[in-house]
Amino acid sequence: MKNRVMIYFENSQDKLPVTYKIKRLVRLSVEAALAYEGYRNSCEVSVSFTDDEGIRRLNRNFRKIDSATDVLSFPLFDFDGGEEPAVDELENMLGDIVISLERAKQQAEEFGHSFEREVAFLCVHSMLHLLGYDHVNSEDEELDMRRRQTAIMEMLGLAVK
Repeated sequence: MKNRVMIYFENSQDKLPVTYKIKRLVRLSVEAALAYEGYRNSCEVSVSFTDDEGIRRLNRNFRKIDSATDVLSFPLFDFDGGEEPAVDELENMLGDIVISLERAKQQAEEFGHSFEREVAFLCVHSMLHLLGYDHVNSEDEELDMRRRQTAIMEMLGLAVK
């Protein structure tokens, strides 16, 4: 049986439209990250779209950093190298992803690629956080996360050339 991935979407901004195309791309990004990591269980992920002020508020409240960012990840389970949780456990809810669409648009323009590609990248980045990866503790962790992001974006056909 194929694992079932439930994605709950919320939009709390009105600066950019949240289209079917964006939601579909987010779904594909979540599924690609899970497939790349070999995650076999059914799971749930919440994806919220906000603007710079909304993500700044979350960043200030949860990380004590009073500035906007592009994406925030809120894992509900700590993957510490152990087994993934059983399907019937609460932990099949991997966590929450919050993407600033306003920041994604700015970064897409800055980096010279599409808004959709930037949203997919931010989703992949955040999924890796939900699956237990980080990039702030060491250069090795950062390189490992970049390698994984690149491979997943290649799977999606969205690698930077």
